[in-house]
Amino acid sequence: MRTITTHNAPDTGLRGIGDTSWHAHGVCHGMDPEDANATFFPLPRDHEAIADAKELCAVCPVKRDCLNFALENVLKEGIWGGLTEAERRPWHDGLPQRLDYDRVIAFFNGRDVHLTAKEQQVVIDHAYARGWRADRLAVALQVSQKHARDLLTQAAHKVLHRDLTLGVPPRKKKRKQSKPTTSQPATGQPTQEQPVSDPVQSTSAHAPLGKAAA
Repeated sequence: MRTITTHNAPDTGLRGIGDTSWHAHGVCHGMDPEDANATFFPLPRDHEAIADAKELCAVCPVKRDCLNFALENVLKEGIWGGLTEAERRPWHDGLPQRLDYDRVIAFFNGRDVHLTAKEQQVVIDHAYARGWRADRLAVALQVSQKHARDLLTQAAHKVLHRDLTLGVPPRKKKRKQSKPTTSQPATGQPTQEQPVSDPVQSTSAHAPLGKAAA
């Protein structure tokens, strides 16, 4: 909490697990470090101090970011995001299975989010559905291209198994219409002779026309 209340806490540049850009928007930002520690790290049975801290957290615009920061960095002491240590314990225990679609959407919007295991799986499935290539997924998840290719293959198998289970018919491939070839045959190959019709005999210019021919 002491690093949050300082005015010159630089961004770490790390992934979402170390993101501190939200600190400057917190209600506690700018507080004296000793006052902040006394406010947000009260004794477990000091209900009055806990209530005062929660009152500040209730109006904080980055309360959710504060909670995510505590969960991702395994900060189990003090009040973070308006929750005490005891109130956050179930969140800590179930962190790998947490699924927050706001964080998934933020990831696809280009934010560097530290995804949980379940959130990452959702990202992989959606990346496959969007037609992402392995190199793009590798950059987004910061993994090797081989690993990203394996993840997309697993997603493809999952979709195929789902379609077979639900009885979804496979997509029919469109047949390409063959265009008539106009190229000349190669030299030396026999060509098929086209039937030639008898030429129409032209009428002489001196022949009589109309009724005069009768």
